[in-house]
Amino acid sequence: MKQPHTTARLEARLPFDVMTRLKRAAEIQGRTLTDFVVAAADEAACRAIERTEIIRLSIEGQRQIAEAILNPPEPTPALRKAFHRRRELFGAE
Repeated sequence: MKQPHTTARLEARLPFDVMTRLKRAAEIQGRTLTDFVVAAADEAACRAIERTEIIRLSIEGQRQIAEAILNPPEPTPALRKAFHRRRELFGAE
């Protein structure tokens, strides 16, 4: 069954000059003020989230990750001990 389209309300108090600028920008783009503000806020939110969730690596960083995946190093004694302890606590998979 299809979910009904829902909306939420956002209210904000703005300095007069900001409101004037937003109205002008919306008018230039042929949008309503609400449509302009929602689109601009959504784009800014997406950029902010992307900056925190996407890891960008240099070519060398990418090469090092690929090398570690393709040719992983031998487990260290501490890692072997941790794996053994995990098996003791939770059993074999």
